[in-house]
Amino acid sequence: MKPVKLLVVHCSATPANRDIGVAEIRTMHKAKGWRDVGYHYVIRRDGTVEKGRADNVMGAHVTGHNDGSLGICLVGGVKPDLKAEINFTPAQFAALRELLTRLQTKFPGSRICGHRDLSPDRNGDGVVSPGEWVKECPTFNVDLWWSQGKVQR
Repeated sequence: MKPVKLLVVHCSATPANRDIGVAEIRTMHKAKGWRDVGYHYVIRRDGTVEKGRADNVMGAHVTGHNDGSLGICLVGGVKPDLKAEINFTPAQFAALRELLTRLQTKFPGSRICGHRDLSPDRNGDGVVSPGEWVKECPTFNVDLWWSQGKVQR
């Protein structure tokens, strides 16, 4: 795998009342024919961080950007009707901040972003806007949360 340059935040696209972890996501991903869980880390509803793939093994979490990136999945992200919702717990956000801080120390200069931020810039204006998102994942603006602590769509 290339050196880590991206730390990509995802959501599991599960309702808030479904607390799953690496084992359950691994089962789902293997059912799709993948060899293992696609993420390197999964953060459960209570803030517990579970290890998925090793950091030196390429993930399977964002098309076109897996080599040189680590995938971090927050459990949740949708309503019961599967529409996007920011429903992560304070414990998850605290664990995410701690994990990203640790990973940026381990991988200096790495960029933190959301899965949706790696969608193609179809109109070429240099900004991936909501109309260009391939997915809404992780349902919130990672840049704004990371820099200012604000959780907004």
